[in-house]
Amino acid sequence: MAPAQDPQRDKALEHARRLLRDSPLVDGHNDLPWAIREDSVAPRDVAAYDLRQPTRGHTDLERLARGQVGAQFWSVYVPGEYRDSGYARIQLEQIDIARQLIARYPERLALALTAADIDREFRRGRIASLLGAEGGHALENSLGALRTYYDLGVRYLTLTHNVTLDWADAALDSARHQGLSPFGREVVREMNRLGMLVDLSHVSPAVMSQALDVSEAPVIFSHSAARALVDHPRNVPDSILSRIAANGGVVMVTFVPAFISVEFAAWDALRQAREAEVALEVSEVPARVRRLAEWEREHPPPVATLAQVADHIDHVHRVAGADHVGIGSDFDGITHVPRGLEDVSTFPALFAELIRRGWSDRDLRKLAGANAIRALRGAEKAAARLRRQRPASTATLEGGAR
Repeated sequence: MAPAQDPQRDKALEHARRLLRDSPLVDGHNDLPWAIREDSVAPRDVAAYDLRQPTRGHTDLERLARGQVGAQFWSVYVPGEYRDSGYARIQLEQIDIARQLIARYPERLALALTAADIDREFRRGRIASLLGAEGGHALENSLGALRTYYDLGVRYLTLTHNVTLDWADAALDSARHQGLSPFGREVVREMNRLGMLVDLSHVSPAVMSQALDVSEAPVIFSHSAARALVDHPRNVPDSILSRIAANGGVVMVTFVPAFISVEFAAWDALRQAREAEVALEVSEVPARVRRLAEWEREHPPPVATLAQVADHIDHVHRVAGADHVGIGSDFDGITHVPRGLEDVSTFPALFAELIRRGWSDRDLRKLAGANAIRALRGAEKAAARLRRQRPASTATLEGGAR
């Protein structure tokens, strides 16, 4: 016999779905282009990874429709650990995969370059598709590369991924610069001049603070959570959240279990320690994978939940303000997902939870996408002014800012 449905729960979900029909939901981070590149069946084959059919990952067209996604930043991610593989080459390939993906489904997806494009495509019933580059190592210390990526459609750059750069410290790596180097500050200034959003997910707190000092446009955190709730280096301290309002930026709360659950973060730390041990013990990669899979079977992960994601959203809302919180799922970039947020179809359930917590429709619309769209529009406005004031920067890593 099926369990009885909760009428109040259904009412909240219906409310959420009505709201998202009228307010574009902007997700700040989805790693589908990398999932296509690394697909075990047909790697790099955009046509073979058919979004018109159920996919092996978290994302396909039918589930995007059920999730009422209005705009998506597709991450064009490049691993910072590929030190000798040509970051720029891989970055161009990832931009190409993402643009192929968008072009393949013109009835459902549309390339978006501006805030106005998001509004227009939402009215047309298509998902406005923006590109976000994850990791400043792909610049290879070249502002010319930065400008080229912008011309190819990239509208945010995560300053670092997990590896400290020649000009910026990463959250999960050693701090070599105590934040941003002079060239790193110039990267931020040139991004402002272009109209590319500065993304501070993955960077150290010192970089967060210094980027806020330098930036003349709103910044974003494309997929982070609140450090006050889970003390993970990838999360945003309250000291930074309290500065976001003055900047006009947005913290897009992620669904990554290790960032939103204390219990999962502890389990993940144990898993990483075991992974390091296995790497020392076993040289062959398949054998390492088997050993880690055995460890996970013996030590199953704790369950992270939708309610914990809502807790982080509540915290950012309370500390940074209603105008400075958004959503950045990291779907197709994570192996484990919170219960209740299993794939891109589940966004309305998160809004239903917030409705049950007493959130107003006004604040829900801001969370859904109005804040992210406003931040992008703010970056465009700053760029229009800055391009009149100064030419393209000729700074180099060796010469610093000039």
